[in-house]
Amino acid sequence: MRMRSSRMLHRTVRFLTPVFLVLLAGPSLGAQTRTTAASFEARARALVSRMTLAEKVSQMQNDAVAIPRLGIPAYGWWNEALHGVARAGLATSFPQAIGMAATWDEPLVLQEARVISDEARAKYNDAVAHDQRGTYRGLTFWSPNINIFRDPRWGRGQETYGEDPFLSGRIAVQFIRGLQGDDPRYLKTVATVKHFAVHSGPEPTRHVFDAHVSERDLRETYLAQFRTGIEEGGAYSLMCAYNALYGAPACASHTLLDSILRREWKFPGYVVSDCDAIDDIYETHHLQPNGARASAVSVAAGTDLDCGDAYRHLVAAVDSGMVSEALIDTAVTRLFTARFRLGMFDSASSVPWSGLSMKDVDTPSHRALALRAARESMVLLKNAAHTLPLRRDLGSIAVIGPNANDAAMLLGNYNGAPSDTVTPLEGIRAAVGARTKVLYAVGSSLADGLRAHDGPRDSSVTDGALLDSALALARRSDAVVLVLGISPRLEGEEMRVHVPGFDGGDRTSLDLPAPQEALLEKVTALGKPTVLVLMSGSAVAVNWANEHVPAIIETWYPGQAAGTAIADVLFGRYNPAGRLPMTFYRSASDLPAFDDYDMAGRTYRFFTGKPLYPFGYGLSYTKFAYSNLRVSRRTAGAGDTVLVSVDVRNAGSRAGDEVPQLYVKHLGATVSEPLEDLRGFARVSLQPGERRTVTMRVPVASLAHWDSTAHGWSLESESVQLRVGASSADIGLTGVVQLRGGPVRR
Repeated sequence: MRMRSSRMLHRTVRFLTPVFLVLLAGPSLGAQTRTTAASFEARARALVSRMTLAEKVSQMQNDAVAIPRLGIPAYGWWNEALHGVARAGLATSFPQAIGMAATWDEPLVLQEARVISDEARAKYNDAVAHDQRGTYRGLTFWSPNINIFRDPRWGRGQETYGEDPFLSGRIAVQFIRGLQGDDPRYLKTVATVKHFAVHSGPEPTRHVFDAHVSERDLRETYLAQFRTGIEEGGAYSLMCAYNALYGAPACASHTLLDSILRREWKFPGYVVSDCDAIDDIYETHHLQPNGARASAVSVAAGTDLDCGDAYRHLVAAVDSGMVSEALIDTAVTRLFTARFRLGMFDSASSVPWSGLSMKDVDTPSHRALALRAARESMVLLKNAAHTLPLRRDLGSIAVIGPNANDAAMLLGNYNGAPSDTVTPLEGIRAAVGARTKVLYAVGSSLADGLRAHDGPRDSSVTDGALLDSALALARRSDAVVLVLGISPRLEGEEMRVHVPGFDGGDRTSLDLPAPQEALLEKVTALGKPTVLVLMSGSAVAVNWANEHVPAIIETWYPGQAAGTAIADVLFGRYNPAGRLPMTFYRSASDLPAFDDYDMAGRTYRFFTGKPLYPFGYGLSYTKFAYSNLRVSRRTAGAGDTVLVSVDVRNAGSRAGDEVPQLYVKHLGATVSEPLEDLRGFARVSLQPGERRTVTMRVPVASLAHWDSTAHGWSLESESVQLRVGASSADIGLTGVVQLRGGPVRR
């Protein structure tokens, strides 16, 4: 999203809390609007019927102005909660979204989202009490980002749940449910799934590109997790993207917003544009001549709310016949239905979360959950000769790297402001014994032309001098922890970054930045026990490190408790069990062109090469054994569900978590199918010697493919292999089910 200063409307009127608004509004709201006995939609229609056209249009922009005569307060629709309440001061900061996905732990994600929505309600209650009704003060959150991370060069991939539609959908469902709550009447907050659709870089061209993808890729990859998030998760809002699809800008696409979203998926909520995406329809896509026509076609397609100010043209658009007032009424009714469902016009006593206050933000239990989530997100990529865990009583440890002591880097993007952050250096210092000296050196720049946040301010200090200092410390140490990787200063949304390996927020190379690679190789050559701690929002091609560094951990952007969690893994207080939610390739040259949106050759589902680390991969300090695969059916039709059970045993000497994964492989398909496809997983904790049966459900209809000729789902009569193992490349047990083909209603 982006913001232009011209978009911000001046608020001239402020109002009291919703409790007193109901009392003061009196007859102006109308009996049907005030009563909680009427349906939310009926109350919204009644309220909208009393508005003038100009008043209706004023409610269709993210800074909705107050309407005093109707007792309607101003409201800022724009709020963020990607991995914690963002941009609104104090909040618990969990691992960045890609780290959430790396936990492969659905119940944990649900708990995280419940904490986020608790803090959101608490902060909203406090904002209303202080008459603050602007941006980042409301209950409608523009999270989660569930675009498919189809290419690791995309700078915003860190905001997603990875490259797989099934995993992304499962994590999204839990996050949405945690945000929106489970009250039978009210929404706790509103979750917004974004960006719809086929949006995943490159960042510099996101306002102009027109995606032309196959119907199969569209349905099976780009839309699959959106459907899951809406139909199963119940997301009440959706954000349309900047880009065009098949020639139509996403926010003016009848195919996306009307045919698929509302008619096919029965979406009941409201659609918001990405920020200034309506302007893009005429300014960058050049598909309409002006803001009035761009706004008219967007409303006609189903975009109810404009993050921006283009919709100010709608009064003129109605007056000139470009769009009907009835369509304006529909959009505004959807928006007020959401506000009524949030309890904004009801008494505090009837809304379950009205008692939450700032004392419910940043609580000890929330901080503990942030630590647990950070621990669970970490992926052990290599551990040769049992280098890890390190001893806590070593004489000295050198902690080296530009990410070792950068607190801001820990939080990724779209983040809040935790009361305390722990850097890797701080976490290691707190974890070691009294006799262990912890030595620190920044070691290198973050990238050519970009100094580390904690590096010397003196520009005359060269990378050579930084390297020499780090080598001197490493020689004096018993072990070395290299904290390297990327940074939100290098990868992210539409950034003004143009340094080697990075461009506009995206990456042009998957390698470590050159100064860090030189540091890595020089330090490792000393022959000390060395651990590489990678911090990044996406895959890093650490080919040399994989061959030469004894131990490697991927930690993502782990949030406020990063350093404590990293130290717990390094010194064995926690047994790592995160799994990769994306493929780590050996080189960007292994991939198709970044601006090619065809899925062929991308992700574990279609990549035929040999990855550095495969999707679903992750090691442990213990060992697990799989046995006794059972498949509930030998034959199955579209209406059936196949149960796949497997016994998992901790065959090692210490407790740990394992993530059994179920993939399907089509053996007799007459159409091309993914090489394999994730269809189930579970994260289980096992004591040494403990055995547990894990059962995963596969609805047979989910195995259908999209028939681009019939424009519908079709199930083939074929054999499908059910593959269970520790990753997409580590399958230990298989079974087969024979499918009975036919059309499928999904």
